[in-house]
Amino acid sequence: MAEEVIRFGLVGAGGIAQAYAQAFKNLKIARLVGVADVNVEAARKLGEQIGCRSYDSYEALGDEWPLDAVIICTPPVSHPEIALHFCQRKVHVLCEKPLSIDVSSAELMLDTARRCGVKLTMASKFRYVEDVVRAKSIVRSGILGDILLIENAFTSRIDMSTRWNSQREISGGGVLIDNGTHSADIMRYFLGPVSEVQVIEGVRAHNLAVEECAQVFVRSSDGVLGRIDLSWSINKELESYINIHGTKGTVVVGWKSSKYRQNTSNEWIVFGNGYDKVQAFRSNIINFCGGIRGEEALLVTPQDAIASVEVIEAAYTALARNQWTKVSHALDQNYLRLVDQESSLRKIA
Repeated sequence: MAEEVIRFGLVGAGGIAQAYAQAFKNLKIARLVGVADVNVEAARKLGEQIGCRSYDSYEALGDEWPLDAVIICTPPVSHPEIALHFCQRKVHVLCEKPLSIDVSSAELMLDTARRCGVKLTMASKFRYVEDVVRAKSIVRSGILGDILLIENAFTSRIDMSTRWNSQREISGGGVLIDNGTHSADIMRYFLGPVSEVQVIEGVRAHNLAVEECAQVFVRSSDGVLGRIDLSWSINKELESYINIHGTKGTVVVGWKSSKYRQNTSNEWIVFGNGYDKVQAFRSNIINFCGGIRGEEALLVTPQDAIASVEVIEAAYTALARNQWTKVSHALDQNYLRLVDQESSLRKIA
């Protein structure tokens, strides 16, 4: 496979699928060969746009094409069923966030992938944003000192009343599982494991059946605090979406530019040009292809994928109980040792 183009199927033809279609343009190592959606017209239009065939079900897509990998872009409740279908057919799976709506089904997905010998991971676009990666390097360099607080905000006024994202039976919840899954992964990316979480819900301005505005507080295993601001009803028009404060300085990751400043200086140093969605999606695909070929490690590991589900599950418990709640860690060290051992055996073979 090292010299062959990796053949991808796309399951789902909504907004996220449109972004993937753009990311695949002019990509030499992989191509989309088919798209499936229960909305036949949406699948047909996207298929025509991409230049590939369309199908009315993921089963039909998998039956007709000898796929190497699929990208799952359907509502969260359907992720386990689709992922298991393709894993059992030795097809690698890149699944959109959240990986699943609960820890038990996420465990089943990852365990099935391991037993079937295929890659399965959660798409997490912000880990692939160039400015976010550079910010991580700045933090690691130590020039900001010890990290004291990380802030993250995803707040936009959006009418979610007719979208599946606000239907709990399909999405698993509201803004907390939707945008909050990205937030949970960002916190872990910079702080490491999250040990506990607290959530405060705001007013439901649009009278949705799910939370549409929430403040989330997390504490890392090292005791560092994180603060997350999530909303579908407020547009704060913030220039940045990640602020990291250390004992010696601050780094700011923004939508249009990113910068950092040490406490001993009045000058901000710009290190990035902001958020590029297509670049992030393309980098995610490239990394996944590298993982399939055994050429590089996946940036989002099985531990990362399930950890975001664990944090969100704990967050809903915290919201219901109105108290700090510990985050369980279902993917234990024994599982990780098995993954490492199997990876080493494949390299030797």
